[in-house]
Amino acid sequence: MTVGHMDKKRKHSAGTKRQNSVGGDISLPQQQKREQTKQQQPRKSNDGKHADDDDPNKHEDDHPFKRGSIIMVKWAGDGTDRFCDVIERAQNEKTGEWSYYVHYHDFNRRMDEWVNIPAILKPPSVAGAEHKAMKEQLEREKELAEQAEKLGEASEEAGIRTRRQKQRGQEEDEVPLAAHLEHDEHEGLDEEQLKEHEEVTKVKNVKFVELGKYRMETWYYSPFPKELFSEGPALDVLYFCEASMRFFKHKSELHRWLSKMDPKDRHPPGDEVYRDAKLSIFEVDGGEQKLYCQNLCYFAKLFLDHKTLFYDVDPFLFYVLCEHDGRGFHPVGYFSKEKYSDAGFNLACILTFPSYQRKGYGRFLINFSYELSKKEEKLGSPEKPLSDLGLVSYRSYWASQLLALLKRMYAEAAQASGTPLEEVRLPPLSIMDLAKMTSFVTEDVVSTCTFLGLLRYVSGQYLIYSPLPLVEELARKYPVKPPVVDAARLHWAPLITMDVKRDKWSIHSKVQPPELQHHARTA
Repeated sequence: MTVGHMDKKRKHSAGTKRQNSVGGDISLPQQQKREQTKQQQPRKSNDGKHADDDDPNKHEDDHPFKRGSIIMVKWAGDGTDRFCDVIERAQNEKTGEWSYYVHYHDFNRRMDEWVNIPAILKPPSVAGAEHKAMKEQLEREKELAEQAEKLGEASEEAGIRTRRQKQRGQEEDEVPLAAHLEHDEHEGLDEEQLKEHEEVTKVKNVKFVELGKYRMETWYYSPFPKELFSEGPALDVLYFCEASMRFFKHKSELHRWLSKMDPKDRHPPGDEVYRDAKLSIFEVDGGEQKLYCQNLCYFAKLFLDHKTLFYDVDPFLFYVLCEHDGRGFHPVGYFSKEKYSDAGFNLACILTFPSYQRKGYGRFLINFSYELSKKEEKLGSPEKPLSDLGLVSYRSYWASQLLALLKRMYAEAAQASGTPLEEVRLPPLSIMDLAKMTSFVTEDVVSTCTFLGLLRYVSGQYLIYSPLPLVEELARKYPVKPPVVDAARLHWAPLITMDVKRDKWSIHSKVQPPELQHHARTA
C-alpha cells in the first residue's frame, strides 16, 4: 500500500551536493562534462519545443517522430495494440536507431515506457487518422445515447462499443485507468502546479530496480544524479544494496561492494527497535544517516508520484520494516515521521515496496506509527490531506481498532461483573476516552464513528450508539488483520520530550472538544 504525497514539500538548499552511484560528491571534471553534454543537446525554439519539431520539410512519418505524435504500439503487458502519445525520443549513439518514450491512452502515467522501432505498428500519419476517426465515432455514439436518454428510451447505442473496444474486451477493464488512479496522486495540486510537475517528471529514467532477490518495474521518474545516464536517457536496471540502499549501474559493482561488507552489517543503519518471529523495524535518524535516507527517498520516488523530500532529511526519522531470515535483513517498506510535529502528525510518508505488497505490511506500518504515539502518550494522525486511497486504508484501520476496543471493553465488563455478555451495558464513554485509548486524534475518532454509524446526534446531544450486536456485525466487516504489532516487543523511547502542559498533543493535556463536551455518551 502506498499513501501518496503525504510528505511536506521541502526544497533542498542551493548548497546541497548531489551524489553519484555510490554516494560521492560530483567532481569538477564531471561538472564540466555535464555542461558540455548540455551544450550538445538539440536546440529549442522560444516556445520550448525542439527546433526539429518545427521543420516544415520533415514528413511526420520520418524518424524522429515529433513530440505529441500519436502512434500505435504493441503493448508488452498483454500484446494488444494501443494508441499512445510520443513524449520524448532518444537516439542510440552506437546504432543510430531511435527510441520513443510514450504515454498509452487511458493508462496511468506509471505505465509510460521507452519503446523501440520494432514495437511500433503504425506511424503517426496512419495512427493519427485512425485515432481521430475513432474519437469522432465515440462522440457520435455519445450524442445518440444522450438523445435516447432524453426521450426516455432504453438506447442500445449507449452501450455500443467500437470494433477496437470489443477487441480489447476484458483485458482493458483489468488495466487501471487514468481516471481511476490519477485523482489520489494529484490531490492538493492546482492546474499550474500539476502541469509543472508533469513537465519535470514526464520521462521515466529507470525501467527496473533490483533489490535483493526481486526485480521491480518502476512507476515514476526519480531525480537520480545525471552522471548515471551518460550512456542514454534511461537505465534498464538500477541495482540497490539492501543494507545501505546505495545504487549501482552494473551488478558487478554491487557484488564488489557486497564482498567488502561485513556480513554482520547487512542491515539498515540505526537502532533495531522491534523484532518478532518474522519482522524487524529499524529506526534511522535522517540527521545521522543522511546518505542512507536520501538513497531511500530516491528509491521511494520511483513508486510515489508526488514525493518531494530527497535532500532535507535531517528533521525526519525513518522506520524501515524488514523481513529477517538466516541470510540477514530484507527491507520491505518504510514510513517517515517528523522528529517534532507541531501539527501532531505521526506519519509523513509511507511505502510498501511493490514486491511485498498485499501482505498486510502497509497496515502493519500504520499500526506501528500509532504504537509509537502511545509510547509518547500523544494523540497522532497522518499528514493531511490524505489521498483517496490513503483515506480508504486509514479508515479501514481506524474502524478495525475502534471496534476491537469496544468488543474488548464488553468482554472485560462481563468478566468483571459476572454478567452474561449479552446483558452487559458499557458505562458512559466520550470521544476523548476513545481518543486516549487509541491515540487517534478526536477528528479521526468522530469521522470513523460517523462512518460506522456509531455516532448519532439526538436532541442536541451526541450519542455513541454501540450495542453489542452492532459492534460484532461491524467487527466482522472490519476485522483486525495480521500481521499485528506486538507492543511488548517494541523497545523504544521518544527522541524529544516536552512538558505535558506545553504539548497540546499530549493525552494528559487533552480535554473533551467543546462541541462534544458533556454530550457524548454510550447508548
